[in-house]
Amino acid sequence: MVTFFKPEQTFLTGSKTLSREYYLSLEIFAGEIEQIFTRSWFCAGHVSRIPSAGDYFVLDAYAESIIILRDQNREIRAFYNVCRHRGTHMCEEAEGKFSKTIQCPYHAWTYSLDGKLIGAPLMKDVADFNKDEYPLHAVNLHVWQGFIFLNLSKSPEPFKHAFEPLLNKFEGWNLPILKSARRILYDVKANWKFIFQNYNECYHCPPVHPQLAKISPSNSGENDLIAGPFIGGFMSIEGAGSLTLSGNVCAAPVGELAEEDHQRVYYYSCSPNLLLSLHPDYVMFHTIWPQSPTQSIVHCEWLFHPDSFGRADFHPEDGIEFWDITNRQDWHMCELSQLGVSSRAYQPGPYSPREALPAAFDNYYLQIMNK
Repeated sequence: MVTFFKPEQTFLTGSKTLSREYYLSLEIFAGEIEQIFTRSWFCAGHVSRIPSAGDYFVLDAYAESIIILRDQNREIRAFYNVCRHRGTHMCEEAEGKFSKTIQCPYHAWTYSLDGKLIGAPLMKDVADFNKDEYPLHAVNLHVWQGFIFLNLSKSPEPFKHAFEPLLNKFEGWNLPILKSARRILYDVKANWKFIFQNYNECYHCPPVHPQLAKISPSNSGENDLIAGPFIGGFMSIEGAGSLTLSGNVCAAPVGELAEEDHQRVYYYSCSPNLLLSLHPDYVMFHTIWPQSPTQSIVHCEWLFHPDSFGRADFHPEDGIEFWDITNRQDWHMCELSQLGVSSRAYQPGPYSPREALPAAFDNYYLQIMNK
């Protein structure tokens, strides 16, 4: 039995916002990349982006270029975009389809889609050269509920241990089989932590999101994960079928959901870069890619049940446009916050009891950074 709490029930009295330097310092930002992002399991995207053998996309993350592909046996793999000859980047396109091999454009070293070196021109006369010793460098990879997770650490924490609180949590939403209808990239002039903090509270919803607050009351939130790398819970849908411009459901149900879940949206932030929003008729997720202390790239994608596509009552834009408006309202507030903390006048301020989850996020963040 899952127990939910109102934010006020879990609020730590006296919680304050982070100090100015955590949003501005290049040194702290470099420490975040090293201590958080390159050591944690981060979300690279959803499997629906590479549905067929040979499909690939290139991910630029934390000063690395990574090729994520589906091989001839339909297994998903990830490799550093680095030829084993002289280190050349092999893939220049952001996404595409390999025939059966990956070939470096510089000297034509050629790899199978499982990373094995199968062709190295004019190397047969090199003493002790063995193609088996030069496969592409693999990146630690785990697919969970249709989401592709990577870890750049040499000795990562086992995924099942790291994600234990979530492993079987979302079975009813059919996440592995959902298909993408749209993906939008946002360039947000704000620190990545502002995005996490904003996502985890609706204290700001009445003034910032009147359209959202009208059908999902800002005081309806209850949380079951209240500390650590995973935090979140649900908010109610009232007077509408889903969170859409029309207020109507825009697609077939994503799964066999409990009755109460047809009137709820579940929101979970998964450190370090995934925001997962589960609606009765679609799933939206954000991945956050810090660029500097004052800039973040955010990818937002909308997933639907495959049975919805082609149906006359499928209106994905109804949900997509609702959240595109809401996203842009959020990013504007995050950018205003970034401008504010850049002032010498800024000092940490008190969190409201309605902001229990941002306070919990800050606590977890400080624990990781001070280890």
